[in-house]
This record gives sequence, structure tokens and C-alpha cells, in this order.
Amino acid sequence: MSHRKPDPADDPAYLYDMLQAARWVAEFVKGRTFDEFVNDVLLRSAVERQIEIVGEAAWRVSEATRAVNPAIPWTKIAGQRHRIIHEYGQLDYAILWRVATDHVPALIRELERIVPAPPTA
Repeated sequence: MSHRKPDPADDPAYLYDMLQAARWVAEFVKGRTFDEFVNDVLLRSAVERQIEIVGEAAWRVSEATRAVNPAIPWTKIAGQRHRIIHEYGQLDYAILWRVATDHVPALIRELERIVPAPPTA
């Protein structure tokens, strides 16, 4: 992760990345069960990767944007990314499933409120 100070001008791109990755997570787990998640390495890997992207982008969002959007748990989101990356051998799939099925839909709702619409051609 970068040690530079986040630039608020970059926030729209990071917020969009968070929203897109969160939407992928929601799509991947839709209609699936926890047992399917645990037993499908492709599904687990896809969900893990998109949660990593959400966390990395959240880490890069500026303090100014974080401050005006306190309903988003920025530190917890970035921390989840850290756990997936650095503690990959000890992941608790029940926690990841709960993130994907409970927390991600709430995050999508919050992000949809603040993510600027993509420019049209």
C-alpha cells in the first residue's frame, strides 16, 4: 500500500472501484449458500479478490472524503483487505461470507449515494 497522502481529486475513481467490486461480490454470492461458498474455490477466490479491491480502494480514499461519509466503516474495510492479503492461510470463511452477504449490500447502498455518475460519451 502506498504511503503517500491520498489526493481528494482521486477519490471519485476509488469510490467507483469500491462500488464496482462490491457489486461483483453481491452478484457472485446471489442465490448461493454458505456451503457452496466454502466448497467452491473459484467462488471463494472471486469474492476474496473483490473484497481486496474494495479494501485497497477504501485505504486510498482521502481523509476529507472519509470524514464526510462516516457511515462507511473505512478502517474496517481496509482491515479486511489486510487480513485477506496477509493472513490468507487463516481466513475465517464464515466472516467472509457475512461480509459478502450482510455488509457488502449495506456498503453498496452507501456508495451509491456518493459515487458520481460515470461520464457519458
